[in-house]
Amino acid sequence: MTHPNWAALTEDDTQPWETLDSRQLVSGFRTVFEDRVRLPNGAETTYQYRPRGPRAVFVLPVTTQGEAVLIRQYRYPLRATVTEVVAGGVERGEDLLAAAQRELLEEVGGAASEWVPLPGFYPQPSISGVIFYPFLALGVTLGDMHHEATETIERLVVPLPEAYRRLDAGEVLDGSSSLTMWHARAVLAGRGLL
Repeated sequence: MTHPNWAALTEDDTQPWETLDSRQLVSGFRTVFEDRVRLPNGAETTYQYRPRGPRAVFVLPVTTQGEAVLIRQYRYPLRATVTEVVAGGVERGEDLLAAAQRELLEEVGGAASEWVPLPGFYPQPSISGVIFYPFLALGVTLGDMHHEATETIERLVVPLPEAYRRLDAGEVLDGSSSLTMWHARAVLAGRGLL
């Protein structure tokens, strides 16, 4: 199950920047490199970035009653709790849909009867090669949540119009969640759910 644009989320065949030197600054889960590069105009610069490879899924769950299931999650770098859709990293070798199903169950205790892939995107292409793959999960039923020990998450179930009022009012501050909801809007409207 893929969205048509997912196949285009690849490296270009030719690279206009020449890598002169590369060193790894940070290893582990969030690897960071620093490269010295030469641009097409001959200028040289140093560039720090996360390499291409890590992936994450984002899920807007919609219940059989037409409610959006959002989460309120504490984000340490912001020192704030923000409204988001369900999301999480994709394990090495894991199928994208399987990752989305796992995150839906873990974060909100949900299971969906239908999955709709939405356009994928690069969340921070100036500093990161991470790719995000969003889904719309329909016919969601809710049960027990299975949070990781490092997560502080509150499940928030609201009618779809209220979820989109919050989006339009700028109350969904996470950019990836906002874009996932924006892409889902046409599908929801087309099905008469919004």
